[in-house]
Amino acid sequence: MENILTLAAPPEPKDYSYLIKRYEQSKDRRSNWERTWQECYDYALPQCGDFTRTNQPGRIRTDRLYDGTALDAVDQLAASLLGHLTPPWTQWFGFKPGPDLTPAEAQALAPVLEDSAKIIQAHFDRSNFSVEMHQCFLDLVVGGTAALYFEEAEPGAFSAFKFTSVPLSDIVLEEGENGFLDGSFRQIRLTLAQIQERYPNAEIPPNIIREGERDPQSRFSVLESILPESGAYDYVALLAEQGRPVELAKGRFATSPCIAFRWMKSPGELYGRSPVMKALPDIKTANKVVELILKNASIAVTGIWQADDDGVLNPANIELVPGAIIPKAVGSQGLKPLEMPGRFDVSQIILDDLRVRIRHALLIDKLGQMDGRKMTATEVVERASEMALLLGATYGRLQSELLTPMIRRAYAILRRRAEIPDIALDGRFVALDYRAPLARAQAQRNVQNTMTWVTSVLGMGDEAAMVVDIPRAARFLGEALGVPSDLIRKEIVDVV
Repeated sequence: MENILTLAAPPEPKDYSYLIKRYEQSKDRRSNWERTWQECYDYALPQCGDFTRTNQPGRIRTDRLYDGTALDAVDQLAASLLGHLTPPWTQWFGFKPGPDLTPAEAQALAPVLEDSAKIIQAHFDRSNFSVEMHQCFLDLVVGGTAALYFEEAEPGAFSAFKFTSVPLSDIVLEEGENGFLDGSFRQIRLTLAQIQERYPNAEIPPNIIREGERDPQSRFSVLESILPESGAYDYVALLAEQGRPVELAKGRFATSPCIAFRWMKSPGELYGRSPVMKALPDIKTANKVVELILKNASIAVTGIWQADDDGVLNPANIELVPGAIIPKAVGSQGLKPLEMPGRFDVSQIILDDLRVRIRHALLIDKLGQMDGRKMTATEVVERASEMALLLGATYGRLQSELLTPMIRRAYAILRRRAEIPDIALDGRFVALDYRAPLARAQAQRNVQNTMTWVTSVLGMGDEAAMVVDIPRAARFLGEALGVPSDLIRKEIVDVV
């Protein structure tokens, strides 16, 4: 494993029954959510989610779906979150000098921090971050909770980072004292070759080796636990064997490689709640309405018919196909259609209203692209401000539970590799600077207010203009707009 402070196999087998018991207890507490998650995934992301049934690859999962509004909205919201929070191939974060530095120290440190941010961003871009992060956002939108494994790649790899989106069905979480999801259990099934590659120093039991060599595709259950302990994280990987579990790896991480985050958290609950949970009644109703419309359409096309069984006409042998000749007795009515008592046109009105509410609940009308005419600059600012207000609480939680831990772990990995300077990212000497579009949207209102005030004061004349500190105003606008800190002077040098 990577970023491990210590990694050593014990001289004798250790009893991990307490760890297995703790995992079972946490899994029992999670079981209350599984039916809710299964229902959300069935209607919004059917290709994922196996909580109450066995996973069968290739199984058809859309046989009960008739309306695709929720599926399309989930994809759009996940893609919008990826573009607004962690846009690929874009510098969505940076580092800036902290408040404890003097202006001269900050001026000297700013270029170094900008170079460090570019190095980290380059490793993100060269890794599989965008692919796995998008899958995490899908789980976040549907299940309300997502987990991302942030591991260090082998030396010499194209990127120092390796990411894995852990399905919600494979992760069991625990909440720490600080309110974050610090503890985690992950159960995965690996082949013998995968076990040997992931745990190269593990002592694998002979029976497992024989079974794996006899059938290379046979899989074995592995339990990985990452639990906080004394300011660090204890890592243990166990092979589920009959009787006592076998230890595959053990170590201690400075920063947790499992980053779990939530969309929204209700008081007293561990796992998060998702926008799909809020819209689930409308999603199920829209699905049922479309099902009824299709049944009504099939009746309208084929019709319902009645006939007298007069000994000549046999209703059981009638096929309503073009060109068919249906015999009937002389003087009988034969086969005639049954008139329907009413029409089902009101269903379209109900369906349109349900689809609008589903899109609104999944924020498609706020985060999606505007159709039709182009927006003016004022409309763009107003729309960005409204979006920041709606996503303020969610973005604050994602910033605390996802972005900050992820950047801190990336910073720690590359600092240990000596690719960036050995400076603590503590907020005092080095501070995080979020430059994603959603973070910038929250600063647009302050920028607009500042520009309006400066323009108004400067128009009052020279005496009024003296109250405006132009250099400090320029620095404030630069920081609010996400300008690299090495382009902003911390102190003004007199030009002769």
